[in-house]
Amino acid sequence: MMPTITTFEQSPDRGRGMARDMPVRWALEEVDCPYRVRFVSFHAMKEAPHRALHPFGQIPTFEEGGLVLFESGAIVWHIAERHEGLLPRDEAARARAVAWMFAAVSTLEPSIVEREIATYLERDESWYEQRLPAVEGRIRSRLADLSDRLAEADWLDGGFSAGDLLMIQVLRRLGGSGLLGAFPNLSAYVARGEARPAFRRAYDAQRADYLRNAAAGQAARQ
Repeated sequence: MMPTITTFEQSPDRGRGMARDMPVRWALEEVDCPYRVRFVSFHAMKEAPHRALHPFGQIPTFEEGGLVLFESGAIVWHIAERHEGLLPRDEAARARAVAWMFAAVSTLEPSIVEREIATYLERDESWYEQRLPAVEGRIRSRLADLSDRLAEADWLDGGFSAGDLLMIQVLRRLGGSGLLGAFPNLSAYVARGEARPAFRRAYDAQRADYLRNAAAGQAARQ
């Protein structure tokens, strides 16, 4: 059965591939699995029907047969376990790839999201000027560790895996911040991920959905 994922009816990222359905789309494209998309408005996200799928009223969700999942990292892991191409066959290498998946969402992402919150929601607070350098310092420390580990390799542990997919998507959130510029190998790592055909297909699909929905919304208001 073809899976269905949910995403924003009007994405705040304006089709830049930053919404959290992006890693799910990318994973599905990597394993050549067709999928359907159901769009959810901000209002509907908080209503009971959607909360039955996602208890926190967010996106994405993943439905396949009787299975319903939420949280993009968990969905990517499920896709990687069910299909060839995102996790190595070797047991030890597979376990390491999963460890990198957790590192992306548990070790790298929290400070990056904290910076986004500070930048977009707390800029007018009196303590903003003191808070931002501390947050960015924590991000630089994590990036330095990751840069040292990646060194000159193309991917984190042998071939491309779901660990790289989630890590690259997390690092993409730093676009425009200037923080990646101090780590050329990480900038090149993100560029390699973005150059993958599966990434381009996922990005283009999300972009097309945003533009189509935006046009429909504008037409409805006229």
